[in-house]
Amino acid sequence: MNKLKFALIGTGGIAQTYAQAFQTSDCCFLVAVADINRDSATAFAEPFGAQSFSDYKSLAENVEFDAVIISTPPNSHPEIATYFMNRGVHVLCEKPLCLTVAEARQMIECAEKADVKFTMASKFRYVEDIVKAKSMVASGVLGEVVQFENAFTAKVDMSKRWNSDSEISGGGVLMDNGTHSVDIIRYFLGAIVEVLAVETSGTQNLSVDENVKLLARTKTGVVASVDLTWGINKELPNFISVYG
Repeated sequence: MNKLKFALIGTGGIAQTYAQAFQTSDCCFLVAVADINRDSATAFAEPFGAQSFSDYKSLAENVEFDAVIISTPPNSHPEIATYFMNRGVHVLCEKPLCLTVAEARQMIECAEKADVKFTMASKFRYVEDIVKAKSMVASGVLGEVVQFENAFTAKVDMSKRWNSDSEISGGGVLMDNGTHSVDIIRYFLGAIVEVLAVETSGTQNLSVDENVKLLARTKTGVVASVDLTWGINKELPNFISVYG
């Protein structure tokens, strides 16, 4: 089997997870890394014998590869993703995908026009416990699902992270962790047709939402409730609960 050649753009925190995956993968390998901090790109690339660049366009022009992972902040995703798709490169883009619906549609249209694979990194669909839970629900052992709950609740200092800068992130905890919640709901219950999100007061004096309650009604009629926070130590027995 020919291994897929990957490039990676951005060497921030989430990129370390991809590094671990490449170290154990038998289907793909890393051939190039780009980051605006060239030293960071070089340090990241060295263990893999990959090339390093300070500019993603220079990487694209000098290296042959099959697909690219974009792990930069979300305000840069549309520009970088469409650049690679227009070059015929498959794209795996970190979440949140972008800042607006219009940008998301532009990216999807670009992928369709270029006839390339394009997806957002929705990791929970591949977590073993989640897959098993989905299988149980699908088996009918719970009967008809009547309620679904999801929570990402932990106190995290976001005051010095780009996630709390709306011009970079597009929002707060709803954009950051809520992206996972929406995908989890769709994975278990199907399409969402109606949503209600309410922001509650925070403790970190952020300019973005820090605590959010979300209700989502699916096409099947099931209502999912989501609890999202960066500011409250709220221990719960499960981060997903399904009632039938």
